Amino acid sequence: MEICFSGDDAMPDFDFIRTELGRLRTQVGRQRREVLALQRAGTPSASAEALLQRMRDTLDGLCARLRAEQIRPLQREASGGRPW
Repeated sequence: MEICFSGDDAMPDFDFIRTELGRLRTQVGRQRREVLALQRAGTPSASAEALLQRMRDTLDGLCARLRAEQIRPLQREASGGRPW
């Protein structure tokens, strides 16, 4: 599950990413409960587990992008506001 943005690969604002993280965390929780229900029922859950892992990977990727964007302004301040 990849999140696409229009235009160049510009970073969306923090509020959008935080909202998206909250939405994805809710979906991951629902999917995890569904996997557990399938396992309790004795139903094969391999595809549901694979989907859950892809969702977790997407969530990790968004968290990493948010962390990277939070560090970037600090680096600019340390260099006197210059972009290098």
